[in-house]
Amino acid sequence: MKLVSKINVLNKHSIAITLCCLLLTTNLRAQYNQLWIPDTLSGTQFNLTLQDTFKQFLPGQQTITEGINGNWWGPTLFFNKGDTVHINVINQLQDSSTIHWHGMHLPAVMDGGPHQPIPSMTIWSPYYKVMNNAATYWYHPHLHMMTEEQVIRGLGGLIIVRDSVESMLNLPRTYGIDDIPLVLSDRRFDTTFANQNQLSMEHLGDTMMVNGTLFPEYNVPAQVVRFRILNGAMERAYKFGFSDSTAFSVISTDGGLLNTPISINTKRFIISPGERVEILVNLNGRQGQSLDLMAFNSTLPPDYPGASAGIGPQFNLLGGRDFLILHLTIGAQTLNPCVTIPGSLTTNTFWSAASATNTRHIVFSDPPDSLCDPNHFGCGWFDSTFFDINTINYYINRNAIEIWELENKSGYFSHPFHMHDVQFYILDRNGSLPPTYERGWKDVVMVRKNTTVRVIAKFQDYADSLNPYMYHCHTLFHEDAGMMGQFVVVDPSIGISEEVNGIKKLMNIFPNPANDEVNVSLGIDYLSIKNNILIQNLMGVTLFELNNVPIEIKIKTTNIPNGIYFIKSFNETNSITKKLIIQH
Repeated sequence: MKLVSKINVLNKHSIAITLCCLLLTTNLRAQYNQLWIPDTLSGTQFNLTLQDTFKQFLPGQQTITEGINGNWWGPTLFFNKGDTVHINVINQLQDSSTIHWHGMHLPAVMDGGPHQPIPSMTIWSPYYKVMNNAATYWYHPHLHMMTEEQVIRGLGGLIIVRDSVESMLNLPRTYGIDDIPLVLSDRRFDTTFANQNQLSMEHLGDTMMVNGTLFPEYNVPAQVVRFRILNGAMERAYKFGFSDSTAFSVISTDGGLLNTPISINTKRFIISPGERVEILVNLNGRQGQSLDLMAFNSTLPPDYPGASAGIGPQFNLLGGRDFLILHLTIGAQTLNPCVTIPGSLTTNTFWSAASATNTRHIVFSDPPDSLCDPNHFGCGWFDSTFFDINTINYYINRNAIEIWELENKSGYFSHPFHMHDVQFYILDRNGSLPPTYERGWKDVVMVRKNTTVRVIAKFQDYADSLNPYMYHCHTLFHEDAGMMGQFVVVDPSIGISEEVNGIKKLMNIFPNPANDEVNVSLGIDYLSIKNNILIQNLMGVTLFELNNVPIEIKIKTTNIPNGIYFIKSFNETNSITKKLIIQH
């Protein structure tokens, strides 16, 4: 058995090395595959079906994947700012999932985080008004402890928001022609006989892919071309640029246009997991030429994921080296081409530090090795605490403007930090202004080890004391392992709050999600009070009610369908409401 194991490992690495050599060799046209451009959906009504499927990545056995609407990667959704969109997410997978609308400003109950699971063979139908600026966003699973696996298997898609400001600019916007989406990621394929060409659940892959295409090439016109780039990797950062040092300009960050295009003087740009950037490249007069979009990861800073080949389970053939992202051939201009880059784009107004109503300090650090997955190198946590789905870390008043000080005390990792619902502005890095290309709306920021980043955001429009938003590291295995917290936005003047006269009242419910029963435990203050408990659905319909209950009780939930409910304890003076998830 040991000999067979060693042979399998050797076979695995010899095949992977061959793939990597093909990847790094760019002068043999026959090795390239045509870049796949995701399908599109537009309007205000959208149907997304999650399903098990197959994809022919490599010669031989097909790869078992998960997909959306029949494809490895889902359709690009076009939204118009001001529209209300209605989406049916039909889960035909064998497992539960969620779909999170990454970067979108929307009610917490529509956010698609861990608190909105979609059980197998059910439909989730969120709807919300599009309030975001024109930019590139995306959607992906966010099921707690399963996010990385479901993203590796192929679930996700892009969102492109249009608005009146962006539409007035002379910018490329013909999708797939001069406005090209690029989802950067990497995967590792199993090469053992029994699992040939199947996806390995590894954080760092050995093979680069773009839009699910290995060794991709694409034809672009000899004019100004717009690339919408998403880092959809599990962990790896990419330091991208062009093989011949062709200049490019950044026009948009995660949440919208910059005030002016920013020319990247170094002709290299680092994009971290979850981040998006839109760039313009002027290819006028270059018809008949070719160039390569490359990852110059041999010069990634050492604390960035992917900066080294790693050791043990972290070993990967792309680590610490330069490799091809996309081979480009330049063809004829289109009709009415865009041939110049605008001098200005928009006028953003950002909050100053002086306008903040509150400051929070969050410390990133390394848990003891004994608390991390022994099969992988390290993990992370916030304020020395792992994620607990029943714990709200912060209560934030609606319309509050807050500074979040993100201090990374990790001895190993730089962490890409993502906050749901809001777009923030980076005030400073270690007290210094961020580079000009980061001075725009952001929802992901890389916080390098032994540094502090201050961001500012306004928590406006939506208040919901029951349904939280998440904040987390966007290195997906860190998120799954518990490097995540949650906050609710509350309006003390309306709705239900878990705080009475400034004191957080106690009601514990467990397990949550519940299966066939849920335990309710009230605080000792309720010992001599006649308490009542009821369970309501999201429409306010009461499904269960019990009067004069003790401070601890078991409630059977066998006959309550899967879904999200409110469980309420009340007496003559106090009322406490929490969210209950039932999942049989």
